[in-house]
Amino acid sequence: MFENQQRDDVEKFIHANVETRRLYSQHQELNKKLEEAGRGCLPLSDRDLTQMKRDKLHAKEKLERMWDSWQASRSH
Repeated sequence: MFENQQRDDVEKFIHANVETRRLYSQHQELNKKLEEAGRGCLPLSDRDLTQMKRDKLHAKEKLERMWDSWQASRSH
């Protein structure tokens, strides 16, 4: 998600507040579960799989918006 960003900046952002830590953790956990489901290690219904993908995307989009705001606040 933050592949093109400086690692130190990402760490500061993630630990900036409780909400960023929660969302980042949620995104990571969903990513892990989806990878396991893709390997066949975690059986999921199509509905559960679709919902997990939506939840992961929602977390990512919110984190990206928060990142943009955080970056903008640092440049002032």
